[in-house]
Amino acid sequence: MVSMNKEVSLISVVIPVYKAEDCLLELYRRLLNVLEPIPVHFEIIFVEDCGGDKSWDIISELSLKDARVKAIQFSRNFGQHYGITAGLDHCNGEWVVVMDCDLQDQPEEIPKLYSKAQEGFDVVYARRAVRQDRMLKRWSSQLFYKVFDYLTEQQSDPAVANFGIYSRKVIDNFRSMRESVRAFSLFVRWLGFPSAFVDVEHASRFSGTSSYTFYKLMHLAINVIIAQSNRPLRMSIKLGFIMAIGSFLMALFYLIRYFLYFIPVSGWTSVIVSIYFLAGLFFMNAGFIGLYIGRIYDEVKGRPLYVVRERLNLRAINRHEEATY
Repeated sequence: MVSMNKEVSLISVVIPVYKAEDCLLELYRRLLNVLEPIPVHFEIIFVEDCGGDKSWDIISELSLKDARVKAIQFSRNFGQHYGITAGLDHCNGEWVVVMDCDLQDQPEEIPKLYSKAQEGFDVVYARRAVRQDRMLKRWSSQLFYKVFDYLTEQQSDPAVANFGIYSRKVIDNFRSMRESVRAFSLFVRWLGFPSAFVDVEHASRFSGTSSYTFYKLMHLAINVIIAQSNRPLRMSIKLGFIMAIGSFLMALFYLIRYFLYFIPVSGWTSVIVSIYFLAGLFFMNAGFIGLYIGRIYDEVKGRPLYVVRERLNLRAINRHEEATY
């Protein structure tokens, strides 16, 4: 076990929870085995995202017998990244660990992450050296991130997710970013603090299956791409310019054929196909613009990122806040 520096007054572990009734007790037990030998105070913050199972009942029981267990329950399902945001809004740690609840992120790796952070890094990501996922999922993930990185102008590592340890100044700066579309790892990379990677063992899922369906992943990806980059708009401009040049060259080609070789221009089918092709491109570009306008509309409404139904062992962030943030 790596010993922690006594100057650190508190370590927070933030865990978004969704349909995790079968693994919460095991997660809690293993977290205590890791954190209790450390000579510092710690807190565990569960954010229950209204999965509809008994997760909140289990968390409530844990918080009653252990004041170090703190909990937030949303009024409805908001999503994983909003759960992370809520936990970070309420945590007090000088160092904050963010991890999933399904035990694929193993608590036993936390000391390793902290030890690396003491070398002068504000962010230490857990890199899954060997992912315990199906081969099809790994391949599709790699393809997804290649397209995603190109459109968002980012550099992602498919082996890195949210699991990691983050300094207080990283968390404080993250909390200042209140965009309605949340992508925790992208926000942290954008902040630009010194970061490092530690290879960790990626475990199989303790129970259940992933709640991220293909549709949900695509929906999240589209929202994040639109929120993080205007490259799709720039691509549409380039495509329009290329098509304009191509149309000019094609017109020049037909003019030369007609006036020099007396070959008439014919082809009703080609004309109709061209019209439908251009109309499709027009609607596609209009759709891009509509998505960006929709993002602006969502941002200017200024609604809270999440709504809290109940807190355990936690106070509201300020005296005006009773349900929302």
